[in-house]
Amino acid sequence: MDFSAIIPKLQEWAAFYGLKIVAALAIFIIGRLVAKALRGTVKRMMTRSKVDETLISFVASLTYAALITIVVIAALNQLGIQTTSFIAIIGAAGLAVGLALQGSLANFAAGVLMIIFRPFKAGDYIEGGGVAGVVEEIQIFTSQLKTPDNKLIIVPNAKMMGDNIVNYSAKETRRVDMVFGVGYGDDLDKARRVLLEVVAQDERVLKDPAPQVAVSELADSSVNFVVRPWAKTADYWGVYFDLTEAVKKRFDAEGISIPFPQRDVHLHQSQG
Repeated sequence: MDFSAIIPKLQEWAAFYGLKIVAALAIFIIGRLVAKALRGTVKRMMTRSKVDETLISFVASLTYAALITIVVIAALNQLGIQTTSFIAIIGAAGLAVGLALQGSLANFAAGVLMIIFRPFKAGDYIEGGGVAGVVEEIQIFTSQLKTPDNKLIIVPNAKMMGDNIVNYSAKETRRVDMVFGVGYGDDLDKARRVLLEVVAQDERVLKDPAPQVAVSELADSSVNFVVRPWAKTADYWGVYFDLTEAVKKRFDAEGISIPFPQRDVHLHQSQG
């Protein structure tokens, strides 16, 4: 074997591919540093914008992964490896995974939208996706709600975003809608005065807007009053339950009747 002919070729090969390897390593190392720097920049920008921490972590990780993929492809291309087919394989694999996980991707997209637009937050009492409860956690694919009787409900984000959402905690105040019926023989002016006094005695009821007490319906067996005081959202159920009890006790004390369904039974005795 003529080593004198092989050595120049090895030197030529080493010089040619050695430069390519060095360039590829430089691209990878520098690209990785740039990717980390951009990931940190994205985190800082989103943190200053007061974006949800879950979304910050996810977007930063996604940005880093995308940049590293580009860096790896660029390094392989520098080595002379054809990356066109490699990119096509990645695209085909991504399409296949996307079709297989289209339901999960829909939940993911809905989760991102909820984190960005924030129709509700943890601690809010909401109705959505056919259920109601206090929001415990908003995850990428699902939202977790706790019912008043302490049951955990896990709702897919796509279902939550695809339906009407009622957020009972979004506003600081709420109107408490109540209906009380009195008999047709009772004094309506007296009943209205009593209702206003009962409402005014509850310190949780707001003065502005002023409570509304008005006759709303002449029903089959009663004259119905609507009673609509305003209260802080946190006091809603306390005001509702306490006013219901207070009105019943005050009506009894004032001799105001509260009609209830009655049935008269007539017995006929046949003559034998």
